[in-house]
Amino acid sequence: MNCSIPEETIEKVAAYHGHKCPGLAIGVRASELCLQKLGHNDQNALVAICETDMCGVDAISFLTGCTVGKGNLLFRDYGKMAFNFFKKETGECFRAVLNPDAYGRQGVEMVALMKKFLAGEANEDETRLNFQLRKQVEDNIYNQSLDELFKIEKPQISLPRDAKVLQSITCDECGESTMESRIRLFDGRKLCIPCFNKVEQKI
Repeated sequence: MNCSIPEETIEKVAAYHGHKCPGLAIGVRASELCLQKLGHNDQNALVAICETDMCGVDAISFLTGCTVGKGNLLFRDYGKMAFNFFKKETGECFRAVLNPDAYGRQGVEMVALMKKFLAGEANEDETRLNFQLRKQVEDNIYNQSLDELFKIEKPQISLPRDAKVLQSITCDECGESTMESRIRLFDGRKLCIPCFNKVEQKI
């Protein structure tokens, strides 16, 4: 294995996430890159911005110390295997983009079988092969060097401003307290986003 994260730590990541898979392995390797270049959040204030909601985001949270609750693990729904890391104190940052060939030759067959498996259309042999291929792809990800696995570039996303404590406003429809920055005005009423979405049809 060409990964500096100890196997026992990877087992803890898998237990935290719920299973092992290629996606989790990608997150482990992206975290490894962050730890090498910028350190851990306990040492330096970091921000991670993930451009996907795949399994690897859990690995990034577990290994880097960036979390949604602290406001330094953010998600952008771009559907890209790309991960941005920032060290706030120095301004150091990078964007790691997964190499399209990272899965290896088994990747194409694995993706096709995964579609059948998730649709409930895979037979017993195809199901067995699907899990074999997933393990092979996972091994491919752990066995490559970080330079082979990722293209490193400057982030295309700006570092977000620090979180602010904002006033809570009561939604005029549901009566629930809502952060003022998430309140929408509609026909003279203050509405939370779900209530606004029920009445505004142009979004």
